[in-house]
Amino acid sequence: MKWSSFKYLVKQGWHSMVANRLMTLASIGVLVACLMITGVAALLSVNVTSYVDYLETLNEIVFFIDDAAPAETVEALKTQIPADGNVAACEYVPKAAAVEEMREYLGDYGDIMNDYAGEGNTENPLPASFRVSVTDVADLAPTVERIKAMGAYTATAEDGTASDANVFYKVNSPSELSSTLVNLKRIVNYIGWGLVAVLGVVSVVVISNTIRLTVFARRKEINIMKFVGATNAFIRLPFFVEGMTVGAISGVLATVVVGGAYYGLEQALLQPEALWLNEFTKCMWPFMDIIWPLLGGFVLFGVAIGGVGCASSIRKHLKV
Repeated sequence: MKWSSFKYLVKQGWHSMVANRLMTLASIGVLVACLMITGVAALLSVNVTSYVDYLETLNEIVFFIDDAAPAETVEALKTQIPADGNVAACEYVPKAAAVEEMREYLGDYGDIMNDYAGEGNTENPLPASFRVSVTDVADLAPTVERIKAMGAYTATAEDGTASDANVFYKVNSPSELSSTLVNLKRIVNYIGWGLVAVLGVVSVVVISNTIRLTVFARRKEINIMKFVGATNAFIRLPFFVEGMTVGAISGVLATVVVGGAYYGLEQALLQPEALWLNEFTKCMWPFMDIIWPLLGGFVLFGVAIGGVGCASSIRKHLKV
């Protein structure tokens, strides 16, 4: 094909987009929505995966102690826990030390903990705890259960009735959080790809209808071109240009929206008010590491959807 012919056909494709601008805008809108949902699901999945991988590098379990736990039971645990075969290290953190750690963690905002400082401060809301590092991460869950069993004791109420109780009212274990996040990632993938499939079909249908209108409007011109010997490829090219251009524009717009939202979220998580999310923030993929793959993926996916919509429309409605 000559370069002049190629330029003519490309211009015809762009002219068709302008002539059917309402359907073109509808196609772009639906495809942008599809790409946005795909991008959000993908970004959420990769960041959750990054956080899960980070948690798997941790082997520390925190056992929070109930304030009502008997002091003698807590003292006994200081020797019982290190004796477990899978415990590499065990640190007892009293309530006052927890306040000091929180003060240091908050940095410039640490003064808000002043009212809770000091041994024996009854206003201190932070619990004492045991921090346990394990030798074998694969045996983490059974180790948690063994240590929890060590904390069991019999509590006696004021009326003399006895009941089973435990020194530990809460356990923070990486394995439990990892399991939750893995399930979340699976759910996000299922829902995200389900919506992508549905919206992808809708996008193909809308783009097909746009191309079909163009075919109908140019039916006489197409018949004349066939009569004078134009090839099928010559007639099809403007429609492919139209469909793939719609896809490329949609990819760029979706990148602007999703990328902008991601950048805004990244900046918000760096603010002092979001310190409590610091563990997740440091595992988050940097904006500059995701924006170019996001743009490339969106444009390629958009062009592919546009091409499929065009091919589907031509096969059904263009008799060449």
